[in-house]
Amino acid sequence: MVIVRKIFWLVVLAGLAFVGWFAWAIFTPVDPAGQQFVMLRPGYSTRRIAAELKHAGIIRSEQAFILWHYLRHKRSLKAGEYLFDKPANVIDIHKRLGRGDVYYHTVVVPEGFTMFDIARAIEAAGLGPADDFLKVAQNDTALISDVAPGAHSLEGYLFPETYQFSRMMSMRDMAAAMVKQFRTVTSQIGLISTSAQPLEFTVIMASIVEKETAVPEERPLVASVYYNRLDKNIALDADPSIIYAELLAGTYQGALHHADMSFDSPYNTYRHPGLPPGPIGNPGRSSLEAAMHPAQSDYFYFVADAQGHHRFARTIEEHNKNVAAYRKAMQGQ
Repeated sequence: MVIVRKIFWLVVLAGLAFVGWFAWAIFTPVDPAGQQFVMLRPGYSTRRIAAELKHAGIIRSEQAFILWHYLRHKRSLKAGEYLFDKPANVIDIHKRLGRGDVYYHTVVVPEGFTMFDIARAIEAAGLGPADDFLKVAQNDTALISDVAPGAHSLEGYLFPETYQFSRMMSMRDMAAAMVKQFRTVTSQIGLISTSAQPLEFTVIMASIVEKETAVPEERPLVASVYYNRLDKNIALDADPSIIYAELLAGTYQGALHHADMSFDSPYNTYRHPGLPPGPIGNPGRSSLEAAMHPAQSDYFYFVADAQGHHRFARTIEEHNKNVAAYRKAMQGQ
């Protein structure tokens, strides 16, 4: 009897010790050492998830996490990248993984960004190599082919916006989200359904307008200049088109020089009359609207005024005076 009683109390004490340990491991918050990112990939077992969390210093015990998971009737844990930067206990962490409260990286795509700029922004956000995104942007035209069958790439259709992407998303998923936003906005302004000219034409024009001025109020007037030049079969002479031609060729050095005006490319609007074969950037809403509804003017030229705006001219003589005024203003700065 004495031995049985001793065994009984040993079992009770062991049980109490286990309960105490389990309660400590489950309820006591763990304070991560700074920001800790943990990537839980699809197919990870509960044991692997627990090991990843323990390795990152997020939980105290793998075994306690696994046991709690089974006590919760094996609630599904979602794959993804998680950020842990505040004290939390196993219960809180398990709930987060059950909700799929994954970390999203912010990618800001300003108006006028090219696919090259966007690729670098995605890489800078920690979402993968820029080249991987470029491969999608340059080749996966199926994402837009129903409304822009002549598109050579996704340039022009990756709508400028602030996006939240997770590392579980593929590069195609990210590009598709941008194209989806393009479709949403262009539907709102009636570009897809009511435009009298092909969508690709409007997007190309809008991309040039976007690159020429950052002032929304000027964009319809800038668009009018280019439409007037197209009507008279005058070369557009748009400097941003040369920059884009050199970006495509991988030769752009960060500034244009006089010799660049003769750069051999169908995107060079100094050498080739008419619009370039594709957009030279990704225009925002106001540039798309300006390309759809240009101002009515008889202007054929414009030049910067050194104050963030432009001066418009009807004749080459008037334009040359504006250019001289711009150069004088720049010299005085």
